[in-house]
Amino acid sequence: DGGLTEAEAAARLERWGRNELREERRSPWLALLLNFVSPMALMIWAAAGIEGALRDWPDLAVLLALQVLNSVVGWVEDFKAGNAVAALQAALRPEAQVTRGGRSYTIDAALLVPGDLVTLSSGAAVPADCVVRRGEKPVQVDQAALTGESLPVTLFEGDQAKMGSNVVLGESLAVVTETGAHTFFGKTAAMIQSVHEMGHFQKVILQLTFGLLCISIVMTGVCLAYLLVKGEHALNAVAFAVVLLVSSIPIAMQVVTTSTMALGCRQLADEKAIVSRLTSIEELAAMNMLCSDKTGTLTMNKMVLQECYTYGSADDAEVLRYACLAAKWREPPKDALDTLVLGSMDLTELAQWQQLDFTPFDPSKKFTEAHVVSPNGEEFLVMKGAPQVVLERVANISKKEVEAQIADLARRGIRALGVARTAGAHPRIRGRWELMGLLTFLDPPRPDTKETIEKAHAFGVDIKMITGDQQAIAIETCRVLGLGMNVLTSDDLPGQGVEMTQGLKRDLMSLIENADGFAQVYPEHKFIIVEALRKRKGTMVGMTGDGVNDAPALKRSDIGIAVSGATDAARAAADLILTSEGLSTIVTAILIARQIFQRMRSYVLYRIACTLQLLSFFFFAILCFHPSSFDADWPAYFKLPVVALVVITILNDGCIISIAYDHVTPSRTPERWHYVEIFVVSATLGGVAVVSSLLLLFWGLQSPHDNSLFQRVGLPALHYEQIMTMIYLKVSISDFLTVFAARTTGPFFWRRPGWQLGLAALFAVAASTLLARYWDLILPEMQSLEWDLIGFVWLYCLAWFVIQDGVKVLMYLLLYWCNIGSAAHHRDQQRAVDRKANQRQVRQKMMQESLEQGEPLWRLSMRLSGMPPREILPEGALPTVPEALARIAVLEKELAQLKRVLAGSGT
Repeated sequence: DGGLTEAEAAARLERWGRNELREERRSPWLALLLNFVSPMALMIWAAAGIEGALRDWPDLAVLLALQVLNSVVGWVEDFKAGNAVAALQAALRPEAQVTRGGRSYTIDAALLVPGDLVTLSSGAAVPADCVVRRGEKPVQVDQAALTGESLPVTLFEGDQAKMGSNVVLGESLAVVTETGAHTFFGKTAAMIQSVHEMGHFQKVILQLTFGLLCISIVMTGVCLAYLLVKGEHALNAVAFAVVLLVSSIPIAMQVVTTSTMALGCRQLADEKAIVSRLTSIEELAAMNMLCSDKTGTLTMNKMVLQECYTYGSADDAEVLRYACLAAKWREPPKDALDTLVLGSMDLTELAQWQQLDFTPFDPSKKFTEAHVVSPNGEEFLVMKGAPQVVLERVANISKKEVEAQIADLARRGIRALGVARTAGAHPRIRGRWELMGLLTFLDPPRPDTKETIEKAHAFGVDIKMITGDQQAIAIETCRVLGLGMNVLTSDDLPGQGVEMTQGLKRDLMSLIENADGFAQVYPEHKFIIVEALRKRKGTMVGMTGDGVNDAPALKRSDIGIAVSGATDAARAAADLILTSEGLSTIVTAILIARQIFQRMRSYVLYRIACTLQLLSFFFFAILCFHPSSFDADWPAYFKLPVVALVVITILNDGCIISIAYDHVTPSRTPERWHYVEIFVVSATLGGVAVVSSLLLLFWGLQSPHDNSLFQRVGLPALHYEQIMTMIYLKVSISDFLTVFAARTTGPFFWRRPGWQLGLAALFAVAASTLLARYWDLILPEMQSLEWDLIGFVWLYCLAWFVIQDGVKVLMYLLLYWCNIGSAAHHRDQQRAVDRKANQRQVRQKMMQESLEQGEPLWRLSMRLSGMPPREILPEGALPTVPEALARIAVLEKELAQLKRVLAGSGT
């Protein structure tokens, strides 16, 4: 067969398209433009439009500056969607050796079409999904990046080689079956591109902002209507209402929270973790489920020798030496097994040995053989290979005993290498082989993996292992790491294209939730697992991985984590990229993220409380207090000048960024937003501040009257302009003091603030105090206050701050008693963590006792996972398909007989 003709290839290229991945592209300038028309941006545009109509240029400039800042900060996020696909495209090999029209030559791999005849040769990449042609020799292919397999896989005629894998040994012809987006590799890219949704933190900010906006619009609208009814000039009334609306809307919320998370990014970078999506920090703080890839993540992705089983008079060192002699020890290792063996001993010990002949590894024979001469002149043959192949040749041991050991190792997921030698090299004794021993090897867990898993459990994060490796290996890894042993396979999960009914979805979610791990899975299965877990209420799913096979699940998870040494595709799809080996950084990152979450929560509480304080104060001040009733020369209603509100907004929102440096203690369990608690506590903080402000306003308006409180304490009567300055100072001071009440659930002194926050607070209140003292020298419309009155306002604010903090503590206690809020949430989560820890201890104790009694690992796994007893199965193995069908037929007959008995008895 000379392959396709050029005409056939051209026709198929026209039909199937180029052998490359499709990419959805969007102009970055369009992305920037869309940021300027987001819901938050539209609110700012509306306020800025009114300010422009009123020709209030300073306020307009401030709003425009905030608009630009808010929009540009999130612009970088729009580049993430295409990064993973770009990395996958970069991984494509550009050339392929194809046979067309009887001629073999090299072409651009993008021009391959289904039906093309390609050459798979050692060292080359597989250019498309293809099938090894009949009559061809087997080849060894490294599929680690696709499936997670630790060792190369041998592909025989009829087996499929997947695009993105690499040929490590052998050469054969293969027929292309799928190209481009239709390949396994292409479907992986398509799954990454299919993920388009708003991040969790953006949803939180949008919901909080929308709630505040509704409250602000209603209360501001009532104030505006009242002013217009009372005869206030329309432009002045609208100007006041607009600035009040802008002051109450948390315009700077995204800037402050972004600054807080950016600081966290720098802290994480110091811990060898790079954040590629800023808002993922908030999701990391809430993560309570971590799905981890095995190969290269939980394990070292490097085979390491374990135990050595010796036979006859050989010892461990001899077995290892014979294994090295069965390789070309003076040349670089040719495959993973040679690398493993030759790297396990000092090869200088073999300097005096000679190798007269060598038979390299052949996938069809599964062994290597060498004719060697020892330093004392003894000649003999030595071989290493698959245990079953070696066992067929030897005659010095009981084969049943060795076969039992091999079967036990296989059930535990441990690979073995048989090592044998002859008694000499004479032709008459060449066939008399003696088994020296079995070398066992395993991809071991990283040194810190078990400790990291235990820490993750202690901090309320469950772990599920997901791997493309064999089920037995996955069960053994789970046992070593202290995870559960209920490991399912891809046979238990639906593949792509399966129609998911409601019943199937419910059963699937239950199955996945109760499993401890998954083995022999492909990217679409990892995607399904993550998606099912994300749909469980209250679950925030993290996913770790390092290969192309992990990229779709990394992108789909709430927080994707690419471990050290990850492929470009995995890094591009991840939110957090680890640059140091091991998983210990993840626990550190979780604790830092929870600290950042608490700082953002403190700011959100403060900002909502300040919004409610401003709105409620002016709402009641305008509707209920009439300065003209105290003095005929005073206005009919009370309001602050626009410039005073602008100064309050700039000072407080500008300095509150320092909350990113606040001192906090990370929680022991995952964080979560509790909207009821946030609004109730914010309303409590703001309500106390409103009462204190209205009371001070009443006393200030009453100050010119005889026997007023001000006169009784020795304070002078105030002019109306001084009353406005006093209220400005009161609102400004109480606003910033509210920060110190909002940052703790207990009394404000339970946790010291960060020095940066303290310094910013000192600057803000000092600036407000100096402005109140020298206002009429700098700004119009209000009069300066004397130091004695400023001192009184300070004492008044501090006294009410203590009251405010005490009421807050009582409100938290009431919420806790009602099982509402973060304290109750953490209490329930801690109980769940303790309960699961006890269950794990009991399970591990049972497991240890059972293994000491000799129970096979696969049977123990089934028993501990809650599956039916397997005493009915043949000893030592699962039933074959015919045996299973025969057993089902017997059970059906028994069931029919039981039904007849019940029918005859009338039951």
